[in-house]
Amino acid sequence: MARRIAAGAAYGGGSIGLIGAAAVGVLLAEVQLAKRQVGGGVAPVPPSADGRYGVAFAGPADPLRLGLLGDSTAAGQGVRRAGQTPGALLASGLAAVSERPVDLRNVAQPGARSDDLERQVSLLLADTSRPPDVCVIMIGANDVTHRIPATQSVRCLTTAVRRLRTAGAEVVVGTCPDLGTIEPVYQPLRWLARRVSRQLAAAQTIGSVEQGGRTVSLGDLLGPEFEANPRELFGPDNYHPSAEGYATAAMALLPTLCAALGLWPESERLDGARRADMLPVAKAASQAAKEAGTEVTGARAPWALLKQRRRRRLPAATEPQPHPEPHGEPRDLPANRPARQGPAAPPGSSPAVD
Repeated sequence: MARRIAAGAAYGGGSIGLIGAAAVGVLLAEVQLAKRQVGGGVAPVPPSADGRYGVAFAGPADPLRLGLLGDSTAAGQGVRRAGQTPGALLASGLAAVSERPVDLRNVAQPGARSDDLERQVSLLLADTSRPPDVCVIMIGANDVTHRIPATQSVRCLTTAVRRLRTAGAEVVVGTCPDLGTIEPVYQPLRWLARRVSRQLAAAQTIGSVEQGGRTVSLGDLLGPEFEANPRELFGPDNYHPSAEGYATAAMALLPTLCAALGLWPESERLDGARRADMLPVAKAASQAAKEAGTEVTGARAPWALLKQRRRRRLPAATEPQPHPEPHGEPRDLPANRPARQGPAAPPGSSPAVD
């Protein structure tokens, strides 16, 4: 099904139906019930985290430029502090690994669907003298909830990835989360939401990899862990992630972000400890959609490398903060210098990926 969706996106196919007419009445009733319950709390406006991170690493090399695109998840809606947003967490981690400052620009828009990526990419590429080195796209949830045809969603995403790659940026896509884990969603809508989310995530993987991007599946990160700890991993509106939830997602994306920039060596040999495998792109996409934190990288067509990053517990860290003057005199901010090696992680700390 994911291959059919991706092919329809590439060659102009229409929507692909997933449910029979007999289920429509029940599902519409469930949708209305979920809408009344989701968002019962108030999700704060996402704070701006744009700025320079890792100023302590200032040197002769130019800062890395990180762009974030997508919907409310990429924007960080649901938290009140800039340092809790995924952009700030990724910029801080990237600065620590590269030992270079990182300039973050986030153009993500809460409520955005994939068709808004064209506008966001144009904003990010408006300054032709400073194109981004790497971009992270997190999109798809609103396409599912607004019943946007999957072929249209994937077409918009692949166009965005192609434009960014043409501009010289590496691209990492956090694929559609598993909406079947949202607490107020009941059966049979829960089953349908999970099925549609995973199919869209797999199709996004196929389209993105074929355009030279990398993907990381976020579905199960908003799956078993979010389902088991809804009060910790969802924000006050029971829909957007909390600070702990964003940290979980960011730590799944960070290794792929660093690998895309060549910040640590990658062996061409398959690593059994990381459950690496070489599969046809469609099979790799389907497998990744089922398992959290799985990276898919294009190899020689039609093959793709599937890699599951090993996850471990990390100690609590000081919240990262951007430098207020991106081009001003560097200052040593402790929050911008995450320890490269810390003490043993206490029980219950944030999970991450190395």
